[in-house]
Amino acid sequence: MESAPRGIGGWLSLIGAVFVGIIGLILVGGGGRLAMLGGSLYYLLAGVGLVTSGVLLALRRPLGGLIFAGVLVATVAWGLWESGPAFWPLLPRLFSPAMVGLIVLLVLAGLPAIRSRTVALVSTALGVVLALGVLGVTLNDTFTAGQATSPAPAPLQTATASGGDWRFYGRDAGGTRFAPYAQVNKDNVAQLKVAWTLRTGDVAKGGSEDQNTPIQVGDTVYACTPTNIVIAVDADTGAERWRHNPKIRASFWNRCRGVGFWETPAIRANAALVAGPPPPAPLCDRRIISSTIDARLIALDAATGQLCPGFGQGGAISLREGMGEVKAGFYFPTSTPTVAGDRIIIGGWVMDNRELGEPSGVVRAFSAETGELIWAWDLGNPAITKLPAEGQTYTRGTPNVWSTPAFDEALGLVFLPTGNATPDYWGSHRSDASEQYSSSVVALEIATGRERWRFQTVHHDLWDYDVPSQPMVADFPNGQGGTTPAIIQLTKRGQIFVLDRATGRPLTKVEERPVPSGPAKGEWVSPTQPYSTGMPAIGAERLTEARMWGATPLDQLACRIAYRSHRYEGDFTPPSTTPTLQYPSNGGGQNWGGATLDATHRYLIVPDLRMAMTVSLGPAKRPGLSLDLVPDRSARGAAAVAYQSQNDWMLGPLLIPCLQPPNGTLTAIDLTTRRIAWQVPLGSAEGSGPFGLASGLPIPLGNIGLGGPISTAGGLTFHASTQDPYLRAYDSGTGKVLWKGRLPVGVGGTPMSYVSPKSGRQYVVVSAGGARMMPQRGDYVVAYALPR
Repeated sequence: MESAPRGIGGWLSLIGAVFVGIIGLILVGGGGRLAMLGGSLYYLLAGVGLVTSGVLLALRRPLGGLIFAGVLVATVAWGLWESGPAFWPLLPRLFSPAMVGLIVLLVLAGLPAIRSRTVALVSTALGVVLALGVLGVTLNDTFTAGQATSPAPAPLQTATASGGDWRFYGRDAGGTRFAPYAQVNKDNVAQLKVAWTLRTGDVAKGGSEDQNTPIQVGDTVYACTPTNIVIAVDADTGAERWRHNPKIRASFWNRCRGVGFWETPAIRANAALVAGPPPPAPLCDRRIISSTIDARLIALDAATGQLCPGFGQGGAISLREGMGEVKAGFYFPTSTPTVAGDRIIIGGWVMDNRELGEPSGVVRAFSAETGELIWAWDLGNPAITKLPAEGQTYTRGTPNVWSTPAFDEALGLVFLPTGNATPDYWGSHRSDASEQYSSSVVALEIATGRERWRFQTVHHDLWDYDVPSQPMVADFPNGQGGTTPAIIQLTKRGQIFVLDRATGRPLTKVEERPVPSGPAKGEWVSPTQPYSTGMPAIGAERLTEARMWGATPLDQLACRIAYRSHRYEGDFTPPSTTPTLQYPSNGGGQNWGGATLDATHRYLIVPDLRMAMTVSLGPAKRPGLSLDLVPDRSARGAAAVAYQSQNDWMLGPLLIPCLQPPNGTLTAIDLTTRRIAWQVPLGSAEGSGPFGLASGLPIPLGNIGLGGPISTAGGLTFHASTQDPYLRAYDSGTGKVLWKGRLPVGVGGTPMSYVSPKSGRQYVVVSAGGARMMPQRGDYVVAYALPR
């Protein structure tokens, strides 16, 4: 073809042709590396095609357009073969190539003597790509929508809080998060409006996160801030009644998930006999129990916020007693103190992955009236039942209980979710006691603190798979028309274990399955791990190269290369000096937000987080540590760790997750059939995007959040912990979003709901201080209600 002089259009066509060629060169380089790692050949072949197309277009030959059309058609076929007609998997495979196709059309338009047939072919290929995008949205098989269902034969029974209040972190002692109120329901939820807003003045910044779930007792709501300021407000107006500021210097890890409530036995007995609002009580006959990030336990008068003088020393006790050395920020409670009768049961958070011999994971019970230590459970030394002998400490470095326990008052048992011994990714040094109790559920007698039973969810945990969520006390359908008293325990692994709460025996099938071997030198792994095969596993599907994702083919290619560059043999791939992939990650699966029990439908409604993590072990940065540890159990107890871990989210070049969406879902499990009833994405792409920037797109992406849901007798499930700033109401029967209310900033915690004893109005309340991984922060507590 004889070339013609280039005008402005010709030069623009040349630039477009060069752009196509550069994209092709990148694909050739990256695709060649991926092919050498044993990955897909598509990127290499597509790159060759684009380079050829770009060169021909630069030479002003229409054949370049035909070659591009061929690459586009092949891309469509490959995308459908690899992922099927699902929207999110197809997006990076088809959308960006379609955009390049538009550039190719512009290049062709600038060529002399262009044949209309060439343009038609490229246009047709683009039309097919766009049609498949629409089809992918229509036939999106990533989520399972539920059908409208009639209620179960009989609602499950749940524990009730005194007077119908939301007195506990999970509303009731068993943590079901089920509010038996139907004033706000599926028919009128769209009318919800902001009823009141509280500004706490404690903006979550630096090492702080607002993860608070307020509680409500009578006509008062109690909230806490990341630095343990406790605020009491009127339940109908949000008007502040009092605040207590313990004046704590902020640390690098500031959280307060909630406060506890206690009242004297006489007040409790009177409340059970007399209907209506409780009468005024003497000073500190009703108390708010708060822990602090400087390791204190505080009792406040619920009516005034004054410190209770008869509790400990002037209203507070130190949780450092008996602990030995506690470095600043290395030990304190973050979760709500558990008030079981007249006992305050509390564990503590310890700094992960820093050193051996960190403060003990001891769990203690204190008198709610005097602050006296009633019992201690030191899993490393059962002989210690209160304080250690003089000159001794509670056993250091043992698994801790950093999340919230639940209890069954009738059985007299408290159920503890345990962590694992530090450092999390190295365990050859751990004691026999740590091996027996890490990543477990342990039942203790409330009265004595003595162990009744235990169940382990991970053996020799090298993946930071500590049990994160509050055990749920629930009656579990037994398949014979009745129910069995149970504990339902969520895990970071996405495995859900159902246990007899009197004995700890599994009520659904649990299998020990073989897992990968080959740990780092000096380490050992358990040959099998427990899998709860009698319940659905949520967000635990095996990673594949095809599930690696990106907004464009280029960052998807980078994630595929990362996948192939790491060792991954499925669940429990052991950490080693060879970089490995961990999925589910140490964030979950499920985390501390827990689940809710929709008692009406007999549904367990579970949020999850889906993010892969890269893990590698390197030499410990401490002098004198030997790498010559032997892979033998006798090596445990050595006062040295050969390696330290480096673990990070698996993100692509645009700082978006390498794992294809959804990165978070809400799933309803029918406890009668033990099958998934529905599953929907949690949150949209509106608040997230490349490089952490908000895209503003209301596409149901399903994103990251740790807070949990609540459900109500009105057939609704509320959830807010997403990367976009909304409180959403879902139809508990189908998973359909019925309403959403925009919040000033995102949410890190779990909502709650109550009915005011004064006005009779039902409120839904959420603390909004900012969502994880998003920069916007605030200090809001927002209450919604129907118009008066």
